[in-house]
Amino acid sequence: MTRPAAGQPAGSAGTGAVCVLLASVLWGTTGTAATLAPAVGPLAIGAVAMGLGGLLQALTAAPRIAREAPGLRTRRGVVALGALSVAAYPPAFYTSMHLAGVAAGTVVSIGSAPLAAAVIERFVDKRPFTRRWTVGAALGLSGTALLCAAEATGSHSGPGARSAGATVLGVGLGLAAGFTYALYSWAAHRLISRGVSSGAAMGTVFGLGGLLLLPVLLLTGAPLLASWSNAGVGAYMALVPMFVGYVLFGWGLAHVPASTATTLSLLEPAVAAVLAVLVVGERLPAPGWAGIALVAACLAVLTMPSRSARATVPETAAPAQDAQPAAVATP
Repeated sequence: MTRPAAGQPAGSAGTGAVCVLLASVLWGTTGTAATLAPAVGPLAIGAVAMGLGGLLQALTAAPRIAREAPGLRTRRGVVALGALSVAAYPPAFYTSMHLAGVAAGTVVSIGSAPLAAAVIERFVDKRPFTRRWTVGAALGLSGTALLCAAEATGSHSGPGARSAGATVLGVGLGLAAGFTYALYSWAAHRLISRGVSSGAAMGTVFGLGGLLLLPVLLLTGAPLLASWSNAGVGAYMALVPMFVGYVLFGWGLAHVPASTATTLSLLEPAVAAVLAVLVVGERLPAPGWAGIALVAACLAVLTMPSRSARATVPETAAPAQDAQPAAVATP
């Protein structure tokens, strides 16, 4: 888990975890929502979701972005890395779901992100792997592996079965999506931990990423205007999972490190798998449900209050520009 940094309320890490979990529930609906517009390709779905959702974040955060422009310019390398990762994530993620299935694509994309985020933090920020994170990640990744195996063996048999090549390509794209998800999560947390507000950090990174996705939307988005149902799916994706979800995620990153946030977001594939069964009609064998139980155990481990979280934290102040990360990992 994490403990608050000096000067932060003891419950702030818990608040951050709740924000990430709420965001994950919203993100878990995206795969099922995409199936309600079958004529719209995965590139268009990804571009409208992250593109318009990112631009909306930038518009709502415009006053903060303007006020904090000097700090953002100082860290333009981190901003650029985050924006490029935001632009790369949706084509990989939604194509992965299209090729490998809603549950498998989501599981691989989100399930691989915690390891990628932890490796990035270990080598860039010198943040050690903690015992609690290791246990939680082991449970969560075991659960996502079971979910993925269950999807591969039980969900697509018969005439609608996917080819092995398509499934392998979908899994590969899912790994790419997980890496880019970890990168933009790290970039946003890096900006926030260096004194940029969560609104300005998320608005800048996602706004620039949205701009990069506009050409993709213009080239592939015509089916979104072909019917009211397609347009409704596009509007839902941009406004709810992407705009509201990433606002919540930004609030969460202000209180927990990216490795913890990406591990907590393992709730998303569990939500996606359940919705794929209840709404899409995919079949989830018993190992898949066991995987969901392991993901739930992972979330319990990571969100359980620690003894240090209950202790009183001394009040110390630090200059905003040189502020330490909002959450510090503890064993």
